[in-house]
Amino acid sequence: MSGYLTTHVLDTARGCPAAGMKIELWRIKSDMRSLLTTLVTNADGRTDDQILPAEGFQTGTYELVFYAGDYLRAGGITTKGPLFLDVIPLRFGMSEHSHYHVPLLLSPYGYSTYRGS
Repeated sequence: MSGYLTTHVLDTARGCPAAGMKIELWRIKSDMRSLLTTLVTNADGRTDDQILPAEGFQTGTYELVFYAGDYLRAGGITTKGPLFLDVIPLRFGMSEHSHYHVPLLLSPYGYSTYRGS
């Protein structure tokens, strides 16, 4: 069995999926970052494809980068200065060949994540 990676984003302030958010997946090896893919969330806050499908899966360290600021601004959030949350990087490890699900629960002033199923 090979592993794969999925994600989704929920807007906890508005109580809905975060549609239209850009997400990047980077592989981290030593001090080098390599961009693997860029996707955008659909109406359900998920990506249409697995963010890292089985055929490209390798164990190691990865980083999901969520462009929360663009999403929040598009939803009408305005501030006099910079947004509290703009670009959210989540660095994590995948050490076994299984399904990894790394969601983001987002509000304008906080976020959380976990290894889901």
